Amino acid sequence: MHQTIFHIPHQLFGTPLLGWGWLLAVWVLGSVLLLVWLVRRQGWNADTLSYLPILALVEAAIWFVLPHVEEQPAVGPPLGLPIRGYGVMFLFGVLCGLVVAVSTARRMGVHPDIIYSLTFYIVAGGIIGARTFYVIQYWPQFRKDTAQDTLLAIANVTQGGLVVYGGLLGGLLAGAYFLRRFPLPFRLAYIDIVTPSMMVGLALGRVGCLLNGCCYGGHCDTPWLAVRFPPGSPPYVHQRGLGELHGFRIGPASRDGTPVVKWVEPGGPAAAAGLVAGTAIHAINGTEVRSAQAAQAVLEVAAPDLQLETDRGRVVIALGVEPPRSLPVHPTQLYAAMTAALLFFLLWAYYPFRRRDGELFAVLLTLYPIARILEESIRTDEPGRFGTPLTISQWVSVLLLAVVAALWIFLRRQPRGSVLPLPAGAGDSVAGPR
Repeated sequence: MHQTIFHIPHQLFGTPLLGWGWLLAVWVLGSVLLLVWLVRRQGWNADTLSYLPILALVEAAIWFVLPHVEEQPAVGPPLGLPIRGYGVMFLFGVLCGLVVAVSTARRMGVHPDIIYSLTFYIVAGGIIGARTFYVIQYWPQFRKDTAQDTLLAIANVTQGGLVVYGGLLGGLLAGAYFLRRFPLPFRLAYIDIVTPSMMVGLALGRVGCLLNGCCYGGHCDTPWLAVRFPPGSPPYVHQRGLGELHGFRIGPASRDGTPVVKWVEPGGPAAAAGLVAGTAIHAINGTEVRSAQAAQAVLEVAAPDLQLETDRGRVVIALGVEPPRSLPVHPTQLYAAMTAALLFFLLWAYYPFRRRDGELFAVLLTLYPIARILEESIRTDEPGRFGTPLTISQWVSVLLLAVVAALWIFLRRQPRGSVLPLPAGAGDSVAGPR
């Protein structure tokens, strides 16, 4: 785990980098030069105008959002803008995926400009969709005292908080908008070109999840495979909230929701203190708890030493100091990265043998949900939904498998063969929006 790689300094030569500073000046200058180049290349048309909202949005982010994202210590000036490992790997994944897609497009006679523009729409829509899905799923942790603080919390994606299925939906909607807005033929063929690149981005993005500590798995008893995370990481906080770092695990009672000890580690600190499974907990370190959720909230911030008021009397669990690492867990982030890499090579190898345009995308939508259902069975960072043990991602996977069945029926009714590769020179006639 390595959440922060380095910090962009707060000031340069006595002038702030963010807000009304150096970065905004450089971006405005670069935007002007880009617009001048576009006008000279293709004129002041719809494509040139389409860049204006994006350029203005980035300028607004530099001026308003980024200064509030700078890391601020308890004492002293801001440390600067943290460059997170998650964000770096995400960006690296986008760039590598773009290289793969452009290479395929050139072999198929498709002008690279189409792929550049399509990728921009897909990535922008994917980020918005992935973040929106995550915010809706975990809305309570984003709701702040003021609207400004809430918006800043939503915009702070550098620490993670993107959902793959939200990104898939957002990217598809944005890509469909691009393909329908401009008179481009062979839409399904273009989708097939960028399909393997999606898995390239996902594989590298999951490495970013490992650096961030999110998307973690359950307990792992295989020493050479398991990973341990440091204090403050999501797995560490999660295990502390359940009581696992103290040698027990809490859960709700079946009827009234009272926090009850579900498991006690043999020979662990809780067992040594006399705690046994089935014990109901009424208070933790003097704070009354009436539900498992309330108990977890207290345990997440509690001191290493616990004083539990239970239905069997008082139990004191004294650790003295917190453990230096979490309990060993499965590196599900790496499992997901390897799965995405395998899917990429499979799709890349299958591309020349596709029988119909759109078939490669259908293969992805068939295999990935199955892999995701299996992956979620190992992860423990999300609870079951709708009164079942299935997580929200597993529910979406099941729904997606039903949708892709309809897609296969549609594709089977299309004529065999692909429009790609295009005849020599044909790609220049559909070089994208001008």
